[in-house]
Amino acid sequence: MLSRRTVLAGSAALLARPAGAQGASLRFGVIADPQYADVPPNTAMGRYYANSLDKLSAAIETLNSEDLRFVVTLGDTIDRDFASFERILPLYRKLRHETRFVLGNHDFEVDAAHLGQVVGRLGMPGPYYDFAVQGVRFVVLDGNDVSLFAPPQGDPRWQLAQERLARARAAGLPNAKPWNGSLGPAQTAWLERTLAAAQGAGERVVVLNHYPVLPDNPHNLWDSAAIVALLARFPNVAAYFNGHNHAGNYGQAHGIHFVNFCGMVDTPDTSAFAVVEISGDRLDIRGYGREPSRTLPLRAA
Repeated sequence: MLSRRTVLAGSAALLARPAGAQGASLRFGVIADPQYADVPPNTAMGRYYANSLDKLSAAIETLNSEDLRFVVTLGDTIDRDFASFERILPLYRKLRHETRFVLGNHDFEVDAAHLGQVVGRLGMPGPYYDFAVQGVRFVVLDGNDVSLFAPPQGDPRWQLAQERLARARAAGLPNAKPWNGSLGPAQTAWLERTLAAAQGAGERVVVLNHYPVLPDNPHNLWDSAAIVALLARFPNVAAYFNGHNHAGNYGQAHGIHFVNFCGMVDTPDTSAFAVVEISGDRLDIRGYGREPSRTLPLRAA
């Protein structure tokens, strides 16, 4: 089991590296939507759930050959059933790098009794959190905060989700889908404070979330416009990385790169993951399998 102690200990190790490393390039791995479950494939949707074990094992072997500071999974580690964590999480223990997780909608496709255990099972310090590496602040969001599946029925956030989805449907928005979500007021206020603190510290920011916010897409957060507007206020925000839309996507606005990484679960045998490098005024994404490679210019922080 990936414990909170393991994650925090790894974080301390990252922060304890010599200050001289600040000028070096920063490299980390990205995986999106393994969505593992021991079930037959859904060929109509192109989902090969059980095959993700082999794909993830191969990806980990490749990532272990790289000099990386951490590897992040952008949500949907599983597709359904709390027991699925028992099969896929041991693979992550083979990584020689720090492991980070983001919460996805399918991570909550579990019995109601297990809803409150998902964060702990993934060893996360909280549903949303932040950490810094080499002068870059990584801000991990929880797009399931206000949704129809993560909060238990009767929770104020569940009721708010009903209202937000109804308004989105009434407005005819393409992302008015029950499998999307949004940020609650407390998380939005935390995000603003965290971005402001990073700006004050002279840190670049990379936001990590399961859900896209740009370009317009049926998979976007219900409150995507508000989140983009908030990020646009901070010139130190360099990029926003997400999964959820398995086909992948890319957009750019306000000097921010919005990169939607492809889903690992898709296709019988072709994987999707990446190594990202931030160096000076450039962000390089080296894609594997279905993930395209990109070179993206960065504005001054």
